[in-house]
Amino acid sequence: MTAEGKEKLQKELEDLRLHRRPEVIKRIKIARSYGDLSENSEYESAKDEQAFVEGRISQIENMLQYAVIIDNDDVAADEVSMGRKITFKELPDEDPETYTIVGESESDPMNGKISNESPMAKGLLGHKVGEKVDIEIPSGTMHVKILKVE
Repeated sequence: MTAEGKEKLQKELEDLRLHRRPEVIKRIKIARSYGDLSENSEYESAKDEQAFVEGRISQIENMLQYAVIIDNDDVAADEVSMGRKITFKELPDEDPETYTIVGESESDPMNGKISNESPMAKGLLGHKVGEKVDIEIPSGTMHVKILKVE
């Protein structure tokens, strides 16, 4: 995971612990005060949210416990590696595309962040600017040229 991704998870964890968890507990107490819990939709809703919050807290704690922060100090500046922004174009003449290769938990393709576990990232990792690379994707083979690594 990138240092940025770890920081984002730590902030989310803090928000869940300090804000969302107490809000849900308060909602449960209020819903209990309404009486019969068997037909109390507010109570059920609050309990469902509590389960989600506690599950997410557990998931983030686990991710942070086993996170390995990437270090690109030993990687050449023009080499594709995790945490770097890659610009490439599909050959022969498609428009350039830019993605940052991140850990699986940070992946957000709609915002230009692809998982290091994706076929695209796996095919690009370790290659350098100017190289032409054949990448196996589910729909076949994609031929790309790496234009820039930042």
